[in-house]
Amino acid sequence: MSLESRKNAIDDPGAELLDRATALWDRYGRIVLGVVVGLAVIGVSAYYVMAGAKRKENAASERLAEASDLFWRADYDRSRTIAQEIVKQYGDTPSGIDALRIAGDDAYWRGNWKDAAADYEAYLKKRSSGLLANGVRRSLGYAQESLGQYAAAAANFDQLVGQMDRETSGEMLFAAGRCLVAEKKPEEAKKRYQRIIDEFPDSSFQVQARIELGKLSPVFAN
Repeated sequence: MSLESRKNAIDDPGAELLDRATALWDRYGRIVLGVVVGLAVIGVSAYYVMAGAKRKENAASERLAEASDLFWRADYDRSRTIAQEIVKQYGDTPSGIDALRIAGDDAYWRGNWKDAAADYEAYLKKRSSGLLANGVRRSLGYAQESLGQYAAAAANFDQLVGQMDRETSGEMLFAAGRCLVAEKKPEEAKKRYQRIIDEFPDSSFQVQARIELGKLSPVFAN
């Protein structure tokens, strides 16, 4: 390069910047391009995954509505069959999880406590909190009590105290006390009955709690 050319290159900052940009691209361009392409692939994949999940949930919710309708018509056998099919086919969707609750309710109202408890427990493993979960836990407690699983039932009833309305809290304490009496733990049962009197005196179970506490104590509750 002539002296004049070198001088022009030095005097031209744009040329210098272009040279630097070219050098950077030669050095890192392929890496950047690879990252951009990778992000694009991830984005497209995520879109198709989300679209597929939405289609599955829509299909599951339609069948769940059918199972729920049959349940309210007291057609428990057909409702349970459909609910179980939803669990098998769409178990990873929200409606697939909720189908466990419907299946459990169908078994419960058929007096099939064992299957009801199994379905409720499966539901609570996937969804352990919230209004529906509280209702499922309550039904699970009653199913366990019917199976003679008094300790497990009492634990579930105890867990619901304060989680629902005051009347239901009184009911749960009373149910826990009843299970503890059956479990031959009268002192623990007395604690539940006394809590109804102390903490939920407005509950309709307050009078019953006094009666049961009186049966377990030499002195009636205050």
